[in-house]
Amino acid sequence: MAYKHFEHLADIGIQGTGSTLSTAFEEAAKAMFEIMVDISKVKLKNQVSFSVSAENTEELFVEFLNELLSLSSLKRIMFSKFKVRIEKSKLHATAYGEKISKKTELKTEVKAATYSQLSVIKKANKFIARTIVDV
Repeated sequence: MAYKHFEHLADIGIQGTGSTLSTAFEEAAKAMFEIMVDISKVKLKNQVSFSVSAENTEELFVEFLNELLSLSSLKRIMFSKFKVRIEKSKLHATAYGEKISKKTELKTEVKAATYSQLSVIKKANKFIARTIVDV
């Protein structure tokens, strides 16, 4: 037999919870970057602002996370604080962090946010945004 199936355990679930949708997105971004670095050690020396849009809230969440990963990679910055403003199908964000250096203690690289187990819901006056990220 030339092919086979094998277990794939390379994914991690992230979740952000907040009193607003924006806060839930911010908290989920923290969860994602905590996989890559101890965010409590990341200084707020650099900031990057951006906007993304999508057809619905779930897609907006994935677009937001993937744009953060892209900017982190391109600008060589690890982020630890996020400010998000959502207006219908558009999200405006500023991410704060610091350049990756020899002193940066990197953990596991996150490659992408996925649509697997994706949900953005409001439950008991709290917003919960969750998905699986590929590592």
